[in-house]
Amino acid sequence: MMKPTDAERITGYHVGGISPFGQKKRVPTVLEQSAFNHTSVFINGGQRGLQVKLDPRAAASVLEATVAGVV
Repeated sequence: MMKPTDAERITGYHVGGISPFGQKKRVPTVLEQSAFNHTSVFINGGQRGLQVKLDPRAAASVLEATVAGVV
């Protein structure tokens, strides 16, 4: 994972609210593998208060995300 100060500088978001959508510069995204236990997941849509409901497989595809266990 990125250092919080680097993440805020690169994405333009504050840590805790960094969306994989709408970033100033695209950064690698990791999707927790347990998300695939669900038919849909909610992801911040790139604007405060905007949540996007997606199939986790679609989210992984569109974001070109790495799928891994996140501890």
